[in-house]
Amino acid sequence: MSLSEQFSYLQSPRPFKNPKYIKNANRRTKNLKAVLAQERERERQERERRRQEKEESMDVDGEQREPTPEEEMPTYSSIEAPPSVLPPRRYCDITGLEGPYTDPATGLRYHDKSIYELIKGLSSTAAKDYLVARGVNPIVR
Repeated sequence: MSLSEQFSYLQSPRPFKNPKYIKNANRRTKNLKAVLAQERERERQERERRRQEKEESMDVDGEQREPTPEEEMPTYSSIEAPPSVLPPRRYCDITGLEGPYTDPATGLRYHDKSIYELIKGLSSTAAKDYLVARGVNPIVR
């Protein structure tokens, strides 16, 4: 027997289950829709509890205490997230790269001058198709 065969783990048994594991017979599986509904309900109850605590913590004058950052933190499924403060990104209609330039004749966004040369050679129907793909009402002059 060689040294590599001595240190090999290929022949040793490798149980992947815990032999002392006992399955809970009362546990039911839930589908994704049920899990998401339960999560939304839990978050709604948490928001309601925080709102009641906030109302109870108000002073007589109606001034409220400073909210903690944890209370203002939006969750993944919360629709109460504020809109982005960043401007929307513009992408090239031809390549999908960032497109800082816009062709004044067609309204197509482009990445660099090589793409602009390609846009100048497009027919008006092709330019309209690119604009429709982006979701813009095409007005080609």
